[in-house]
Amino acid sequence: MNQHGETSPPLARSTLDRSAHRRTDPQWLAHAWAGARVLVLDVEAGGRALVRTDSSVPALVLVEADGLPPALAAGAMFLGVEPDGVPVFCVHTALATVPDTRPAHLRDIGHLLSDRDAGLFTTALALTNWHLRHLYHPITGESTRADEAGWSRVDRTGERVWPRTDPAMIVLVHDGVDGVDGRCLLGNNATWPSAEGRRRFSCLAGYVEPGESAEAAVLREVHEEVGVPVSDIAYAGSQAWPFPGSLMLGFLATADADHPVRTDPVEIAQARWFSRQEIGAALADRPVDVGGARLLLPPPSSIALFLIHRWLDGHC
Repeated sequence: MNQHGETSPPLARSTLDRSAHRRTDPQWLAHAWAGARVLVLDVEAGGRALVRTDSSVPALVLVEADGLPPALAAGAMFLGVEPDGVPVFCVHTALATVPDTRPAHLRDIGHLLSDRDAGLFTTALALTNWHLRHLYHPITGESTRADEAGWSRVDRTGERVWPRTDPAMIVLVHDGVDGVDGRCLLGNNATWPSAEGRRRFSCLAGYVEPGESAEAAVLREVHEEVGVPVSDIAYAGSQAWPFPGSLMLGFLATADADHPVRTDPVEIAQARWFSRQEIGAALADRPVDVGGARLLLPPPSSIALFLIHRWLDGHC
């Protein structure tokens, strides 16, 4: 554990037994639903769920299955079994009005949730987003329906598809120097607008291409985006990023800070080296100037900030 209390990326935590062998057992699923806990997601609102506001740490609101309309059972997704033996499902419907609760997005609260709630919310949202984007079979073109308790989709001919996750690499490039003078290389994506005088900078990232290893993708993406060669590529961890459906493979790598930075303007609007002192100041909400704007770092639920903390604390 580092000084920020992070032992793993924020959305890489879970206590759930997925019990995959139950997904094709209709009799067991029907019996399980009768006594299940259910996470409700409002897909019309971007996949929000209710969290409690009457405690210092937000907690997911799960409801009893027997308190929901029976029609929801047909589309319920089986997430797994909790350590106490109770099955958990997810359904899609409008959120109820419940005292001392509020709707929340995973992106905003994932880092604050318990291991149990982080795993439930991440799995439910990733599975939900996959369903929303696979209404038709990619080979037959036929419309599909959910099957196997939400873990596959099938068309009228019996052709089936299963959930897919897009692998992507993300890397914190640093100069290998210890202490406050050590620097890391961050970029401002060309699609990120400045807001309220702030400009976000984050780790460099990109999708792993067909036939490519994650490490090769690190070399290629950093070269394409900022023109800097890297070495000493070290894996640091991974987490799902269900916006809509990526698996972020996190790395640290070293580079020569004196090497010219040449950005691809289509991808990166600006890239520059930041000292540990500057990053520490930004994390403490003290102003760091980036071309007339104030430096904004990645959100707490991202693996990008996890990597920045790893480097900041000297765990490279």
